[in-house]
Amino acid sequence: MNDDAHIPVDQTPHFPPPPLPEQERMVEAILFASAAPMSLRDIAARMPAGCDPAEVMPRLSERYRDRGVQLARVGDGWAFRTAGDLAFLMRDEAVETRRLSRAATETLAVIAYHQPVTRAEIEEIRGVAVNRGTLDQLIEMEWVRVGRRRMTPGRPATFVVTETFLDHFGLESARDLPGLAELRAAGLLESRPRTEGLGPNLFDAGTTPDEVDDAPADDLFEDE
Repeated sequence: MNDDAHIPVDQTPHFPPPPLPEQERMVEAILFASAAPMSLRDIAARMPAGCDPAEVMPRLSERYRDRGVQLARVGDGWAFRTAGDLAFLMRDEAVETRRLSRAATETLAVIAYHQPVTRAEIEEIRGVAVNRGTLDQLIEMEWVRVGRRRMTPGRPATFVVTETFLDHFGLESARDLPGLAELRAAGLLESRPRTEGLGPNLFDAGTTPDEVDDAPADDLFEDE
């Protein structure tokens, strides 16, 4: 009896590894997609059998030697980094997310849903006098702009939302604003009685027009 017949035979087909230029492209793609430096072992684990990232690194380093990004050794790993002589072009930018105050939110919503609307109409809907600083800062943010003047005594200015406002909220036009039923269904608006003459009262009707929304302009945003 032939003992060799009992020796398991590797039936997996063996293919030659990709040529070095192709391996170079693979390593480039792996490192580009990685958020952190990668070791040669980790890189090799993602490549076809027989690939040798260590052989690829000198070729890739040379190709990026004079580019804006370069292949750098970071501890036991490799990563693409900005060329050292271009570091002066980089700067840290932090986006601070701040929530609009209730007064600013209400004023902005009234303008969006009732535009073109005068300051007096905003005050009637909200039930409080509007601080001029609130309107000024909404205009400064480029979310609100002054519209046409009403052809009524005193020629009061009207306010409308801007394209910047629409773009920020992903709207093509003010007609795309969610309806009251949608806002209530989403839990963003409580059911409120209607005001006299200006449509739905979107906000708390527990105040009177004699009260003043006297929050200073600096309080347009709430602190997180």
